Amino acid sequence: MTEAAILPVPDNSATLAIEVSHLSKTFLIRHEPGSVKRALIGLLRKPRIEHFHALQDVSFTVPHGQTLAVIGRNGSGKSTLLSLLANVYRPTAGTIELRGETGGKARVAPLLELGAGFHPELDGLTNISFYGAMLGLTAEQMRAKRDTIIAFAELGYKVDTLVRGWNDGAKLRLGFSIAVNTDPDILLVDEVLAVGDEAFQNKCYRLIGDLQAQGKTILFVSHDLAVVERVASRVLWLREGRIEQDGDAHQVLQAYRHFSTSESL
Repeated sequence: MTEAAILPVPDNSATLAIEVSHLSKTFLIRHEPGSVKRALIGLLRKPRIEHFHALQDVSFTVPHGQTLAVIGRNGSGKSTLLSLLANVYRPTAGTIELRGETGGKARVAPLLELGAGFHPELDGLTNISFYGAMLGLTAEQMRAKRDTIIAFAELGYKVDTLVRGWNDGAKLRLGFSIAVNTDPDILLVDEVLAVGDEAFQNKCYRLIGDLQAQGKTILFVSHDLAVVERVASRVLWLREGRIEQDGDAHQVLQAYRHFSTSESL
């Protein structure tokens, strides 16, 4: 394991958007018998419980306005980390602090999976209102932003139809449009942009650039290292639930590529 190169951060915690300290997450996996005979035997035995340590003692901070990419192989803990930051999971150990620019509670816009936060039996317009409420916006605030959200998502008449009939691209466009057009302090994105077509992806990256110019904090997971180079100034590399490296994007990506090449030989 290489020594982690930690970026220097200011001592004043008010300048930090994200502060993660000694974060760990363990999942309990219950193994059930795989046949009728084994099931009957299993009635007399306790099921086998496996402890899967998805994250182990992870600590890092992110200043306001920084874009941090999280990389690593499948199973390294990337999506678990974002889910913890989005309050989808609770930590097994450790703490997470998310702060707005004034030091108060941060408005966090998570885009973790397609359709997350949408009700399939409601139309797009109603889901926009509900999603906004989940992010802490009032009905009046959402009405003011609704036309912008719909226009960016390129939904047309589809916005009046039930979400259950939408394809993945439409769900992605609406989810991303709501997330970035509701003035978040922190934007969390987990790989989902890979689903959109190239034209929409480019539009998303332009808007991400606008958010960066506004000083918003962005944390995203991606397997596409070209995207990481394009968007992030800093990269955190996770390996088997621990931080392998954390630092300048070019340096960490270079080390990660070298590691991936040597592992494949």
